Amino acid sequence: MKCSKCGAKAVAWLPASNAAYCKKHFNYYYERKVKRLLPKMLDQKKDVVGVGVSGGKDSLVMLWLLHKNRFNVVPILVDEGIKGYRDKTIPYAEKLCRELGLELHKVSFREEYGKTLDEMVKEGGRNACSYCGVFRRDLLNKTARRLGCTKLAIGHNLDDEVQSVLMNFFRGELERIARGGPVTGIIEDPKFVPRVKPLRMCSEKENVIYALINGIEYSDIECPYATTAYRGVVRDAVNMIESRYPGTKISILRTSDRLVEILRRELKPEGGLRYCSECGEPSAEKVCKACQFRNEIF
Repeated sequence: MKCSKCGAKAVAWLPASNAAYCKKHFNYYYERKVKRLLPKMLDQKKDVVGVGVSGGKDSLVMLWLLHKNRFNVVPILVDEGIKGYRDKTIPYAEKLCRELGLELHKVSFREEYGKTLDEMVKEGGRNACSYCGVFRRDLLNKTARRLGCTKLAIGHNLDDEVQSVLMNFFRGELERIARGGPVTGIIEDPKFVPRVKPLRMCSEKENVIYALINGIEYSDIECPYATTAYRGVVRDAVNMIESRYPGTKISILRTSDRLVEILRRELKPEGGLRYCSECGEPSAEKVCKACQFRNEIF
């Protein structure tokens, strides 16, 4: 197969774009797509960008690109305490940070909450993803704020975004949809570090290709709890539709972004953001989910 741009040997075929690319033109295509989004999310001169890294392809490609584009980045790694998984992914994050000359700030569930995720799952009554999602968001926000970050970049790709949109839609969670989009959150608050998603228009496949052709080493180990997640069912369904109708994923995301603008106007809370009555962190409820889960487990 030949590159659609120059006729050289192609390294990737993208059905949604109906194009094949050599290494040079794939990098151009991919980086151009990300660069068009960055000014809508980040101010290169003013923002201190906390970057949530895990050792996987998405987060490491994101860190690589933000550093390459001269953003002031602060890598943050959350160790949830998943035996046989997180301990094998951390070295990849450490390696890339050394190569880029960046300090990696590591925090953990055990240090912050007194238990690992494995222990929470064993002792609590919920699935791993429920605990992990809530506690990761809580810890990333607090750590980014402590480190003086003005934005927090997370490595959600196109597949992640579409799955989240559909999961929230199926569950009827309009508030969650409203908090989505390129920059999360409905209102501004000094205790909440806005999250941005530089790779949200890039598919998982594109991230893999970019990492491989640019020599970005990453862990491809799947989380052992992923097989129990509702997200996996949605992922399989969307992938089946995308295989038959290329471009479906990007269409869903663009439609969702239009809905976010409408929902934010309708659902914006009066009087500003609420704070958890127990820990004082930003919360949509009287008691935040992190404290609710802590009360259940401890």
